[in-house]
Amino acid sequence: MGADPASAADPRPEDAPGPDAPVGRPVPATPLGALPESGDRALVVLVDAPSVLERRLIDRWLGTNGPTNGRSVETVPAGGEQLAARLTHGDNPLLVPVRLVWELGGPEPTKPLLRVLDAVTRRSKLRDRARAAVAQQERTDRQRHRVVVGRPATVRELLVRHRRERMSTETQDFVRFVSQQANLALDRAERTVLGNRSKVPREVSDQIVGGAHFAREVRRLAEETGQPETAVAEEAEKHLQGLVAAMDPTAVDMFSGVLRPMHERAWEVHADTSGLEPLRELNAEHALVFLPSHRSYTDPFVLAEVLRENDFPRNHVLGGNNLRIWGLEALARRSGIIFIRRSFGNDSIYKAMVREYFSWLAAKRFNLEWYMEGGRTRTGKLRPPKYGLLSDVAYAVETRRASDVYLVPVSITHDQLQEVHQMAAEQTGATKTPEGLRWLAGYARAQRRRVGSLHVAFGEPLSLRQALSTAGDPALERHPDLVADDAGDSPARRLALQKTAFEVFVRINRVTPVTPIALAALTLLGVRDRALTLSQVRRVVEPVLDYVEARKLPHTGIGSLRTNGGVAEALLSLRQEQVVTAYTEGTEPVFSIEPGHHIVAAFYRNSAIHHFVNRAIVELAVLEVDDADDGREALAAGFTHALALRDLLKYEFFFPDKETFRAELADELTLIDPDWTEVGRPVARTKEILLASQFLCAHRVLRSFVDAMWVVAERLAAWDVATPVEESELFDDCSAVGRQLLLQGRLHGPEALSRELFSSALRLAGNRGLVALPGSSDDDGERESAPSQDDLAALATQRRAFADEIRAVVGRVVRIDETDARNRQESTGVRP
Repeated sequence: MGADPASAADPRPEDAPGPDAPVGRPVPATPLGALPESGDRALVVLVDAPSVLERRLIDRWLGTNGPTNGRSVETVPAGGEQLAARLTHGDNPLLVPVRLVWELGGPEPTKPLLRVLDAVTRRSKLRDRARAAVAQQERTDRQRHRVVVGRPATVRELLVRHRRERMSTETQDFVRFVSQQANLALDRAERTVLGNRSKVPREVSDQIVGGAHFAREVRRLAEETGQPETAVAEEAEKHLQGLVAAMDPTAVDMFSGVLRPMHERAWEVHADTSGLEPLRELNAEHALVFLPSHRSYTDPFVLAEVLRENDFPRNHVLGGNNLRIWGLEALARRSGIIFIRRSFGNDSIYKAMVREYFSWLAAKRFNLEWYMEGGRTRTGKLRPPKYGLLSDVAYAVETRRASDVYLVPVSITHDQLQEVHQMAAEQTGATKTPEGLRWLAGYARAQRRRVGSLHVAFGEPLSLRQALSTAGDPALERHPDLVADDAGDSPARRLALQKTAFEVFVRINRVTPVTPIALAALTLLGVRDRALTLSQVRRVVEPVLDYVEARKLPHTGIGSLRTNGGVAEALLSLRQEQVVTAYTEGTEPVFSIEPGHHIVAAFYRNSAIHHFVNRAIVELAVLEVDDADDGREALAAGFTHALALRDLLKYEFFFPDKETFRAELADELTLIDPDWTEVGRPVARTKEILLASQFLCAHRVLRSFVDAMWVVAERLAAWDVATPVEESELFDDCSAVGRQLLLQGRLHGPEALSRELFSSALRLAGNRGLVALPGSSDDDGERESAPSQDDLAALATQRRAFADEIRAVVGRVVRIDETDARNRQESTGVRP
């Protein structure tokens, strides 16, 4: 094969980008549609022309756009036997890939069926004949097609790269490699004409399986499992085939054409695209991982359309195996959906292939998307994140397969949501409807009517390398070929991933807008079973609006709530969704939560509730500060009380680090009392100002959560201390006793009787060591010795203290509630 390339220096740096990189050395970019000068080397044009028409047009172009030095040009197809023969001539020609790109005129079809037909015929002979007719009009319209030229490379440069990146030394594998690199270079050139939406991976499985990283993983797994390398390689390839999304533009457009109507009619999408331009710049060098909040099945389709309209490439979207719907699975995979097991168990080979696939995508700068909550929220606020997939992407950074990956927080918020009633029912024990064709048909029918607005916002991106380094991930300091299990089992690494995930969720919350529907639900849920007039709702909401403006919180359309008409519009929207009921037979209409739908109303309230949590904590902390405290002493005491509340609520809300939290609380206190930092100012004065405020929110924001905690804590304290806790049995007990307490007026509202809230409270109790029985256990969790009577007595005492602690917090929330009601009665003459 000509001169030995071993002495040729590899021109690419170790962390050079993947599929968008040039096929050879970094030469100056060739103008679009122009061949480069080859000097004394032969110039070989690799023609990518799937149809006779396209080959004829390229040959015509070559006849008028050849090299200016008069040298002849060889042309061979960009794959196959002719390419193999040319690569083995023994010389070192300059290879230049070319392709013809069609620039279709006219707007995209608007009707779903026409969009599907448009996508289906994209590469058909029928469309080629239509284009041939268009091509005959070239004299009047030369912009219907264009020849693009990929960045060139010599055979020797490609051979050096092949030896570095592939395990095989066979000529046939080298020919495939050259063909792949030509296609990748042409894809990049084509995107300068068609935009980034056309960016798709090619021959993924072949590139992964033929790579050095795959071979090393197979050897490691064979040693770990004791299986032969051939058996491990076969199983690994099988797993890859099930994982890899063979994306192509036609399928992407078809999938969009089929499923886009599921949200087009139901919602008017409002996207804050101000954060997209920085992402575009980052994406030029690094892969992006979009991590949206998850409230609806339509979230991936909505986000895909927003990105598509802003010329971003299609994301690889991760979905659970439960979403493999017969008849749509193949199309979904070809449009970029990666179906993945919800649990890997002890399947080390499958886990390794997920990690290998993600590393390949990250190294090649293909974007990922998944929903870190693990499923749609049932409460309206963010669920606790799951870290497994984030760990797999982190591995690509830790092993330096990718120099960095940027995490993109995305907020997707619905004014109203049709499936929320089913999700609310699941909170009281109803069975989740399984996904399938019948479910999909029913879901699609439900989206035919107008529902409301949907808001998409992009938070500040987070460097995964920087986040892990700041959080102290030791794997970043280790050898790039570290064993995966060494990184995955480290407690420090798990903590680093947890902190990173929490920071993503904090950034999602920061850009989630406050909506009129959320504030209307916040108002009505705060008055127990009382109905309010439009004017009363407006008077309750106005101080909240002032607070939103003072905090400069993101919001949409909430100014309308300063008028009775705007309040009526929000309440009637909730009435249309059977969340609010209106009584109109008296002197004026009054509104209240529809009986049995308090959990649904809480869902809408909770979409914005995180913006008010710090304020609520400040209110409760100030109540606990002793009036005799002053200056630094009062500040320290207040922050101690706030940290205790933060710990109590840590499984419900996402808080920043302690120093940021402290600064945020200081800002909240300044809004209440601008002079609280004055030397010698008594804390009693600050407390007096707070209790006289027209805006008190702890009862509206935290009551349902602390009520649920109290119910769980009380039933846990009543549980036989010698009997292991069974979660389902405990929750059934909590539901039954909770209904009794609700009827007695000891709970504020039915929204506290949510199994999702019970689950968070039980996690808190488990974190404090109040669930598992005391005594020693082996590595598998099996009990080795029975707990002593003293241990059981101590556990009973701790459970009782836990219940008493939460009851005290409930008491402070009730005090805020009573103070707020008294203040409003004094200012308006009406008890809200």
